[in-house]
Amino acid sequence: MRDKLRVGSAPHIHSGEAASKVMWAVFFSLVPSGIAGVFIFGISAVKVILVSVVTCVVTEALIQKLNHKKITVSDGSAALTGLLLAYNLSSHVPFWIPLIGGIFAIAVCKHTFGGLGANIFNPALAARAFLLASWPKHMTDFVRPFNLDGLSSATPLAVLKEAKLQSVEAMGLSYTDLFLGNRGGCLGEVCVLALVLGAVYLLWRGYIWYHAPVGFILTASVLSMLFSQQGFLKGDFFFSILTGGLILGAFFMATDYVTTPMTKKGQLIFGIGCGVLTFVIRRFGGYPEGVSYSILMMNAATPLIDRWVKPRRYGAKVSGLTGKRV
Repeated sequence: MRDKLRVGSAPHIHSGEAASKVMWAVFFSLVPSGIAGVFIFGISAVKVILVSVVTCVVTEALIQKLNHKKITVSDGSAALTGLLLAYNLSSHVPFWIPLIGGIFAIAVCKHTFGGLGANIFNPALAARAFLLASWPKHMTDFVRPFNLDGLSSATPLAVLKEAKLQSVEAMGLSYTDLFLGNRGGCLGEVCVLALVLGAVYLLWRGYIWYHAPVGFILTASVLSMLFSQQGFLKGDFFFSILTGGLILGAFFMATDYVTTPMTKKGQLIFGIGCGVLTFVIRRFGGYPEGVSYSILMMNAATPLIDRWVKPRRYGAKVSGLTGKRV
């Protein structure tokens, strides 16, 4: 009887899913996108991925060793951060870009706040923002897919913003090109098909909810259609979805367990906020892409969202339509 009485803090119900299992599931769901990136951009993409992942894993192990803590790199969180960081880089950046980015992501963005589960901002996106502010030329110089001479190529979002072209066809592309990744961009964001396959797997297994991705994607695309730079209701709904890092950010970073709201309603609010900010940055900002910054800004708002939509306390009654607890 003595062993049956245990005192502890919530939660008292365990789903049976360990954090490491979830981390590795997300990691492997992103593998198809990495394979597509290597096929599209060449062997240089492999180097970026390897440097980023290895740097993050080694940095985490060293920090835990220096702090006399248990080394937990096998949980997959550091490897996942490295993979996401690599997917947010051009395929031909110098090797020291993912090296510095990986160190910054783990040492500053993760362990400065206390390690796994304590960080405020998504480490991969925070590192990307740091790299973009420090070395913008390397971070915005992309390679055209299937182009062996290595000539740089602007992303479709950059072409739209600078040249104000009104259609995908005017850019010499098709929706099929955008969906399969035949365009300039970061190595892990261009192939929408591979990302969708990974997202479907995570949704099917119940590792992520659909609320944040759907709110994010629909808000950004509808606003882009309504208030495009070509005029009211002249925007391209599908163009805004298939270009940039919207799919990668919506399904794999706006669903991060640590830096996003804990409830479904909170995640929907989070996604809508990300969509609004992405549209504002894309439409009115000096930078053609806004997915990373929008998620980081909403990461900062996550504690407020959780406080606003926190679930009713067990045993508390709600009075009438006012929602006041009695």
